[in-house]
Amino acid sequence: MSPSALITGATDGHGRRVALDLARQGWTVVVHGRDRRRAEEVAREAGDRANVALADLSSLAAARGLADEVLDRLGSVDVLVNNAGIIARRRRESDDGIELTFAVNYLAHVVLTDAMLDAAPPRRIVNVSSLAAAPLDPADPMLERGYEAYRAYAQSKLAQVLWTFDLAERLDAARTTANALHPATLMDTTMVRAAFGGSRSTVQDGAEATERLVLDPALDGVTGRFFDGRAEARAHPSAYDPEARRRLRELTAGLLAR
Repeated sequence: MSPSALITGATDGHGRRVALDLARQGWTVVVHGRDRRRAEEVAREAGDRANVALADLSSLAAARGLADEVLDRLGSVDVLVNNAGIIARRRRESDDGIELTFAVNYLAHVVLTDAMLDAAPPRRIVNVSSLAAAPLDPADPMLERGYEAYRAYAQSKLAQVLWTFDLAERLDAARTTANALHPATLMDTTMVRAAFGGSRSTVQDGAEATERLVLDPALDGVTGRFFDGRAEARAHPSAYDPEARRRLRELTAGLLAR
């Protein structure tokens, strides 16, 4: 039986490349996206082992539904790659009333991952984060009093790293590992070109770094780490701050309880 992976945000850019590369190595891949046509195009290119799963991760209910759909279809996946992300130029709120970038980049993946862990834990969880990092302002975590697109993105990506470290501490590394990475700087993706006007690295650069966390047997049992490309690195200092992690846990619980 072939190994399997769910890759969120797999219809374009980095996620698409990871999905295609794994499929070419004999993996069963779940191509997640919002647009059926684009998802089916990637699945056709990936071949017979590809599955399509549609969900708009601006909705927490949709994130839970994505887990249910994948588990109903496959029973379990070996690897979960939390890759989907956005940069919103203006402040918007999700259907759940949460700042949209935080909802999509961080909170939806928390919901998806918890649902997968509750039902059938994957062997590896790979959280695609970034060197972009901005600590949450406890007085204005949803940026209601001052919004800037890069800050919203950076705080959502740092939240991913803090959550990864917390996740690793509560999981049995012999069964499930959780790591985060900055795959590459300003990859040549649609999102990066729209936000920054250009790129500094290729999608393949980032995909190779991510695929190492998926595939490398030397990383069996390695958990709670941050990688910059293919090298282990130090994350932002607040990722190691117990108080910052406690505040994020409390904020997350409050948002999920709405």
